[in-house]
Amino acid sequence: MRLLVLGGSAFLSRAVAADAAARGHEVVAVNRGRSGAVPDGVRHVVADRDGPFPAVPAAEAFDAVVDVSRTPSHVRKAVAALPEAHWVFVSTINVYADDSDPGGPGTGRLRDPEPDDVDAAGSPEAYGAMKVACENLVLEGAGSAAVVRPGLVVGPEDPSGRFAYWPARMARLLDDGATEVLAPGHPDDPMHVIDARDLAAWLVDLAERRVEGVFDGVGPASTVGELLAAAARGCGAEPRWRWADDATLEAADVRPWSGERSLPLWLPRPEYDGMRAHDPAPALAAGLTTRPVADTARDTLAWLRATPDAAVTGLTAAEEAEVLAGLPGGRRPDRS
Repeated sequence: MRLLVLGGSAFLSRAVAADAAARGHEVVAVNRGRSGAVPDGVRHVVADRDGPFPAVPAAEAFDAVVDVSRTPSHVRKAVAALPEAHWVFVSTINVYADDSDPGGPGTGRLRDPEPDDVDAAGSPEAYGAMKVACENLVLEGAGSAAVVRPGLVVGPEDPSGRFAYWPARMARLLDDGATEVLAPGHPDDPMHVIDARDLAAWLVDLAERRVEGVFDGVGPASTVGELLAAAARGCGAEPRWRWADDATLEAADVRPWSGERSLPLWLPRPEYDGMRAHDPAPALAAGLTTRPVADTARDTLAWLRATPDAAVTGLTAAEEAEVLAGLPGGRRPDRS
């Protein structure tokens, strides 16, 4: 298979290029060359998609294209240049308009498409809306296509630093011996994650088999308690979890999901219940396979230790200690 990866130098798209090359496919990656090197065995075309679609891939024949773009003009030009290829477009569950509704393809209501290129940093709602527009461009313009809407994608090389907070927190426990760790919400709250390497392998499968359809690209159903326990096990840590509910976290000025003073994997309920609980069955039936979360946590910790400048978002040690001290019967983390 001749595969064009629009991206190929960072996180998920790089994992796609690496997986396809390892299978012996001829892989071409198109990107600006600013996010790192492409994997060994992958041909690199340096291009800025803000300009015209690059002439080199446009003049070639590809069996399949994998694109991760959020920018409608980029997708519009690429589909127009390569309409005969089978497209695998990586979207997001943020395309759904109601974050409390777990309804997936065909049932979940989508955001109104945003056909223009908008700075999502200044308008967070635009991210999902632009992805809807990108999906439409692919589904309407390509001869055949699969659209995949991932949830929380995790693992080594993740530039968001969200899941990485937990292996980093387990490393701090191992280093300082303080076993008490703040945990978000209730251990039975639903949550799922998917390792980027597993998602990438499935995307290559969809390209190879020319699978058509729209899927939520989420891992098996789980709970926050199970995920955190698995992360701790994978890192060789034995924390004593201190669970804090939504109201307690909000009162302590802890923020959800990611960013400064956040507690990753926390999404307030019920307004975000849908994002936690999309149905993985259609993706699993279409060939998605996933590794244990403990393995993802172990590998993420190894990557963090080998990459001192890796992104990790969330509460600082001092901020977590402050929140723990404010819990009923709270005290500063013990040293046992």
